Amino acid sequence: MSGGVRPDAQRVAGGGPPPAQAQGGASGVSGASGSSDHPELRAALIAALDERAPRVDRDRVAACFDFVDRAHGAQLRESGQPFVSHVVEVCQILIRLLETRTDTTLSLAALLHDVVEDTTTTLDEVEKRFGHEVARLVEGVTKLLGLHFDSHRAEQAENFRKMLLSMARDLRVIFIKLADRLHNMRTLEYLKPEKVKRIAAETLDIYAPLAHRLGMAGIKRELEDLSLKALEPAAYQEIAQRIAAKREEREAFLGTVRTRLGEALKAAGIKAEVMGRPKHFYSIYMKLKGGRDFESIYDLFGLRIITHTRNDCYRALGVAHDLFTPVAERFKDYIATPKSNLYQSLHTTVLATTGEMVEIQIRTREMHRIAETGVAAHYVYKQGGRVDEELDARLGGFVAQTADWQRTASDDEYMEFLRTALYQEEVFVYTPRRELKRLPKGATPLDFAFLIHTAVGQHTVGARVKGELVPLRHELRNGDMVEIITSPQAQPHDDWLQIVRTAGARSKIRQWLRQRRHDDSVALGREMLERELKRMRARPDEKAIEDAAQALGCTNLDQLYARLGEGQVSLTIVMRKLAPEKEGFAERLAKGPLEALGLGRKPAAGVRIQGLDNVMVSFARCCQPVPGDRVIGIVTVGRGVSVHRQDCPNTFANRVEADRKVEVDWDARIGETFPVRLVVYGHDRTSLLADIAKVIAATAVNIRSAGMASEDQTARGVFVVEVPHLARLQEVIKAVRGVKGVTRVERRQRLLRGGPPPPARASGNAG
Repeated sequence: MSGGVRPDAQRVAGGGPPPAQAQGGASGVSGASGSSDHPELRAALIAALDERAPRVDRDRVAACFDFVDRAHGAQLRESGQPFVSHVVEVCQILIRLLETRTDTTLSLAALLHDVVEDTTTTLDEVEKRFGHEVARLVEGVTKLLGLHFDSHRAEQAENFRKMLLSMARDLRVIFIKLADRLHNMRTLEYLKPEKVKRIAAETLDIYAPLAHRLGMAGIKRELEDLSLKALEPAAYQEIAQRIAAKREEREAFLGTVRTRLGEALKAAGIKAEVMGRPKHFYSIYMKLKGGRDFESIYDLFGLRIITHTRNDCYRALGVAHDLFTPVAERFKDYIATPKSNLYQSLHTTVLATTGEMVEIQIRTREMHRIAETGVAAHYVYKQGGRVDEELDARLGGFVAQTADWQRTASDDEYMEFLRTALYQEEVFVYTPRRELKRLPKGATPLDFAFLIHTAVGQHTVGARVKGELVPLRHELRNGDMVEIITSPQAQPHDDWLQIVRTAGARSKIRQWLRQRRHDDSVALGREMLERELKRMRARPDEKAIEDAAQALGCTNLDQLYARLGEGQVSLTIVMRKLAPEKEGFAERLAKGPLEALGLGRKPAAGVRIQGLDNVMVSFARCCQPVPGDRVIGIVTVGRGVSVHRQDCPNTFANRVEADRKVEVDWDARIGETFPVRLVVYGHDRTSLLADIAKVIAATAVNIRSAGMASEDQTARGVFVVEVPHLARLQEVIKAVRGVKGVTRVERRQRLLRGGPPPPARASGNAG
């Protein structure tokens, strides 16, 4: 493919597609079938079909080859080979991948995949000659041409969307794309060094992980090894030389182990084949990079046992463990719990009599086929390349998630989803009902909760893993049984974004926070406007307000209120639209440091600032003041007045300039609540977290978050509660102190790193 993605030499004047007329027509040649300029390539293609793909229509493929050969005409690759050799290689890679599942449509599309991009042939002509379905596949591949993944984030995300959307529509598009990339990687040596580096890096970052996620291990391994050879040639050669240096010794040793295993399996009545495993240079390289010693890498001593039945896999495992000493911590059963890329196998490492470690994989022949070709092993030509629900379920919902994220995710969220979906390893955990759940490595109980159900995640206050209370940021491990503790009062908050590891959980938390902030902004903006209208004795009807909203570029009243509440539009501007005769009302704002504040997100909610209304106010997270606390205001940049408790370490004299301090009085409205962080210490026991949550809930206080960890029989819990005033907070603290096992309850405040927020800057020009 052209566009700098593929090593194609446009060896013609002007650098564009060659004039096809010299070969017999403006768009290839009419009536092209029946003759070819490269009969040897044509014969090789038909021979590959004869050997592996009996279902494919040879006559249609031969006619298509002739058409493509003439359409590409005099085009040569950088290697000097005729361009048509590339599309033949791509087609043959797919034939080897799919074998008897290869269909005529896919074969034709593979041959035609560059013809629209690199010649004057049109998509309409492809459809007339070869049918709608072939043209649709060619169009799908053509849309992926020229996609670069080293661009800025928005463009990168859009390119990913295009590629994975095409996959969701028809797997055959991705089959062709991966085969195309594989052949291009095999011929990198003919390109300029800078282009080699870019293509290899893109392959390692994008195409190899995609092949891995689809279970296509054979293609993935070769893409990784070829990328390593291009990007780190010295490291690649060193690995090759070190492997070659002891090849005879290693093969003799493995031959002995293989013979002993084969004889033992035969004696046990198990029909099986014992074979060596291909060396994966990139895997060895990554282990060396991680600090492993070359001689301790088990990839060098790997065997594979292929059996006929699933039951024989476990019997063969028993034979291997009887014959050699198993290394217990290195056993993995991917047959009972398949990976989300369809991979199934038993993995075990044994200690041979010589003291060498040997890694053995045991699988059936069908499992082996799936391990090498992944989703391609399940491709059924009658389904037209679509992924059915059963197959996608086995893929961990990857295709359905891809389609869903196409619709809902921002660029950043989409890239985050892809990192999780394509690159991360997995852990397998269980619900209390023994249902198996997959999560990326590093996932937490909070990720698990959102995986179970969005509502469960939103109301999570704690978790038990294997019966023990753990904090929400606890890292889950294979085999963990996870129980989620919920409370109707619990709600997501910003801190959760630092806890979760999955893109799905993070997206759901962000959606909830966005919606809550939007709702708060709408309510706040409506209240701001109503109070100002009342103050100014202005009584515009709803139609007048709607007209004002429209004049300010808002589609409805809620949007106007939201912009008011968020500070995107000032109350002054809105009032000028609604009551121009009341001009000058805003001049009541005082001068001094408060000039820098303006109107904003939270208009003095719960407090009065020097007698003024509609000043942007935020409550300090370090000390979390509540009505009843003695408080002080500090003028800041961007957040107006930050309200602190007077005993907050961040407001002590010498830490804040006097001219930044302003008087603040409480003016809390009924229904307002304020977050407070409580730290609870106690003797560790079963249900301590649940009991504390119950007594807090009994005081009619919302629990925003809760977590508890234990060490040496001592429990430490952190609860964020929302209270209306100091008296209610004291009631909560008293109730928690009464819980059996609780020894201490503290209202925690934090010293800000680097001191208090920076002062507001004066507006206008200096001097």
